[in-house]
Amino acid sequence: MAAEKLAVTRATFDEVILPVFAPASFVPVKGKGSRVWDQQGKEYIDFSGGIAVTALGHCHPALVEALKTQGETLWHTSNVFTNEPALRLASKLTAATFADRVFFANSGAEANEAAFKLARYYASQRHSPYKSKIIAFHNAFHGRTLFTVSVGGQPKYSDGFGPKPADIVHVPFNDLAAVKAVIDDHTCAIVVEPIQGEGGVMPATQAFMQGLRQLCDEHQALLVLDEVQSGMGRSGKLFACEHYGVTPDILTTAKAMGGGFPVSAMLTTHEIASAMAPGVHGTTYGGNPLACAVAEAALDIINTDEVLSGVETRREQFVSALKAIDAKWDLFSEIRGKGLLIGAALKPQHAGKARDILNAAADEGVMILTAGTDVIRFAPSLVIEPTDIEEGMARFAAAVGKIFA
Repeated sequence: MAAEKLAVTRATFDEVILPVFAPASFVPVKGKGSRVWDQQGKEYIDFSGGIAVTALGHCHPALVEALKTQGETLWHTSNVFTNEPALRLASKLTAATFADRVFFANSGAEANEAAFKLARYYASQRHSPYKSKIIAFHNAFHGRTLFTVSVGGQPKYSDGFGPKPADIVHVPFNDLAAVKAVIDDHTCAIVVEPIQGEGGVMPATQAFMQGLRQLCDEHQALLVLDEVQSGMGRSGKLFACEHYGVTPDILTTAKAMGGGFPVSAMLTTHEIASAMAPGVHGTTYGGNPLACAVAEAALDIINTDEVLSGVETRREQFVSALKAIDAKWDLFSEIRGKGLLIGAALKPQHAGKARDILNAAADEGVMILTAGTDVIRFAPSLVIEPTDIEEGMARFAAAVGKIFA
């Protein structure tokens, strides 16, 4: 006999969930492609992508089939054993990237935690126990563990939790001179997002990324790229670092990797991986067969010329619509980002209005994101239909009109 479903509403959230989120007033219950429906049956066009996660839209048939097939085969083994989906996925990731070795986890924070631990451990084993300094950047975001919020350059996420991990230095993003001023032989790693996501959809410059690679080489430090949000085709390349011609030592990815199924990965080289040994790091759920089966199906679709080349075409459609809105309402100081990670920065006279615009957009039936208080962020499906972009941007324009008319 099937268990009876408990009736729940948005009000239930305020009664039973830890108050660390402030979710929208509506509750999505169904998604298909780039459309979502709430409990009342209202339809929304999804430009948020679950914060750059649903890269192939909602309930993509290939991902659904992979989940169903694996769900009837093998769910979990732990890392006492390996499994075929994990091995296939790792083989495909290494074949498509600079990497030789992969560590699977469940979230971007866990992948970054593993990356930061690896960088320090490698330096301690190969160089010196005092080579532990990590250089990171203001307005960065690397996750919510104590180590990752400490490396992230936003005190609002790390203050109040007691002593922070030491030997982490923050400097301004895209400021190579500032990095040169603090890097030394005690530096084990530079940690950077090629495109700062939560920090305002701010891309690194070519000179900055190439300069970081050179500085790491000069000081025997590792270049760690956080591509949790910018990876898996989001920029129009499988990974955003490909735009810069820069090869990292360690790279992390998550969000879009499973198309909505929680899974993440840290990628690195044979040499760096060789510092590790069984028991030094681990996870019970990492490399879960369900997650890896879905992620393999997602990778097979995303890492194709058809999908990757279509990203830029779709970006142009979004940017064109945003420019038309700006021409009418004089809203944006800059439209930035790469591929389908798009940030529309509000002009100073509209500072602080990003959340109001997001709420008005939801009322009009379109789901968007913010990146701070002054940037509207779009991170839709990489295969969103052009007709959905057109209709969704019309709804977005209507929302803007209601605020600024």
